Formats: sequence, C-alpha cells, structure tokens
Amino acid sequence: MEQHITVEIEAPAARVWSILCDAERWPEWTPTVRSVTLHDGPLRVGATATIDQPRIPTVKWTVTALDEGRSFTWQSGGAGALTVAHHTVESLGEKRCRVTLSVDQSGAIGSVVGRFYRGLTDRYLATEAAGLKGRAESDWTPPPAA
Repeated sequence: MEQHITVEIEAPAARVWSILCDAERWPEWTPTVRSVTLHDGPLRVGATATIDQPRIPTVKWTVTALDEGRSFTWQSGGAGALTVAHHTVESLGEKRCRVTLSVDQSGAIGSVVGRFYRGLTDRYLATEAAGLKGRAESDWTPPPAA
C-alpha cells in the first residue's frame, strides 16, 4: 500500500535538500514529528534514526538508499510488516523544485496497518509537505555544514 504527496517549492533544490536532510530539526517545521534522533551521524546508507510522532508508535528507521542532493529512503519493520519512506527533491530550475514524499507499507501485517492508518498518513504527508514548503520559502537560514 503506497501513499504519496508531491509539492512544488519556490526555493533552490539544494536549500530544500539541506532542510530535508536535517532530520533532527523536523519538529521545528512540522507538527507531525515530536523528535528525531539520528544515531549514527548525518544521513548515510546504514545510518539509523528514531522518530517519535503523535498517534504513531515510536519507530527506528534505517537508511537504505541515498542519492546525495536528490533522494533518500529509509525503512522500518520486520517480519510481517515493512514500512519504506522515500524523500525526493527534483530541481525545476535555479529557484524551484518538486518534492515527493511517499510511504509504502507491505507484508501481511503492514498492509493491514497501512489501511488502518491510511487517513492519518495522508494528513501527515500533506502537513509535512506544507511545512517543508513553508520552511524552504521563508527567510530561515540553514545551519553551517559540519
């Protein structure tokens, strides 16, 4: 069961990417996330993160794919349930980009859970896309690279 949202943002793709990759700061721009703890430094394949969200159990995610400046994928779950989240930034020119956020739930239990949380997931994806757009289009300045 796959759900996604796409939003166009009036900001350079590099700016949006820097906001999206700074996962520990997500609670600053979306109320759908209480906290993100990166356990292994910045996002990279194999890194893990714990995300606490309202109305959803706290979950540990593992980064499974990273195309620097463009996309990352992480997953959580195990036997019977797998949740995969994709985050993609596509440049549409010097000062504009398109972001796609998606969640795919699979497995015998995952499909049931996906149907149960379908409405909430749709609302969370929309809220997160709007929050990312708002942050990227504001005068917020990203922190310097480590």
